[in-house]
Amino acid sequence: MEKILQVKDLNISFHTFGGEVKAIRGVSFDLYKGETLAIVGESGSGKSVTTKSIMRLLPPNNSEIKSGQILFGDVDIAKASERKMQSIRGKEISMIFQDPMTSLNPTMTIGKQIMEPLLKHQKMHKSEAKKRAIELLKLVGIPNAEIRVKQYPHQFSGGMRQRVVIAIALACNPKILIADEPTTALDVTIQAQILELMKKLQSKIDTSIIFITHDLGVVANVADRVAVMYGGKIVEIGTVDEIFYNPKHPYTWGLISSMPSLDVKDEELYAIPGTPPDLLNPPKGDAFAPRNPYALKIDLEQEPPMFKVSDTHYAATWLLHPDAPKVEPPEAVKKRMYKFKGNVRPIPAEEGK
Repeated sequence: MEKILQVKDLNISFHTFGGEVKAIRGVSFDLYKGETLAIVGESGSGKSVTTKSIMRLLPPNNSEIKSGQILFGDVDIAKASERKMQSIRGKEISMIFQDPMTSLNPTMTIGKQIMEPLLKHQKMHKSEAKKRAIELLKLVGIPNAEIRVKQYPHQFSGGMRQRVVIAIALACNPKILIADEPTTALDVTIQAQILELMKKLQSKIDTSIIFITHDLGVVANVADRVAVMYGGKIVEIGTVDEIFYNPKHPYTWGLISSMPSLDVKDEELYAIPGTPPDLLNPPKGDAFAPRNPYALKIDLEQEPPMFKVSDTHYAATWLLHPDAPKVEPPEAVKKRMYKFKGNVRPIPAEEGK
């Protein structure tokens, strides 16, 4: 498969009054043409920072890409000028943010906001751009597009606003679409509609998607591959089946165990003990060791490398070392494994109430 994006040993820091926060520590991954890569993990694990660095949207006053490469074609985004990035953002790489209301300008009509990237990047005539805006609204499932194109964001529901944001992101047929928890601000019924819409659109426009989420149920339904992040690092990466049917990292086990499921009865919902690491002073060994009930002595002293499980599956845990004791995933993980992809979607807690 053709690699459309390569992130190599990326290190990003934030300079704060308390000191240097090492937010991203040696992240590497590839994105292939036409695939959906999901990046999952708790809040603060580095998901959004990683993807915002691809768009170069990190605050310039206190963030710094310390080292590494973000290769998009023949461009290293990590070192590209702002002028170059302006020609890439919105045209080659687009982003959908969490809250559609804050992503849209309340003083501009929906039509003008969709037309903006078409006028700037595609150099379309105004009448042609308006026609394309109406086509995009129809594409994302908004009825009466000819009328709605003249309306303002406050005249749309939350789900419809998110469809508009998707239309804007897709206006220039980007090669990469970054979706930063695009369904978090929506109720679960609308979530399902938006996710289904994105799957249909991907097949139509042949774009690659990076999908950021903390909802493993979402991942099971939309992703081709999954990268699990913790403490500013990718700790496991593989196909969606490998991550859900054969997870290897104890942190991945914890995430799967903490997913509510209607099919798991009479069981207290698992919560990963402890808190994420302080990246002002990153731990010496495995960052997950203090929260890991299966931690070995070496976890506190030395950071584990990425061990190869298969050609597409890697995990950074000393439990994969040939000399490590054999540890099976906990029972809560096994109960959920067969229910993920292609069967029953694990539902968010609020949906099961």
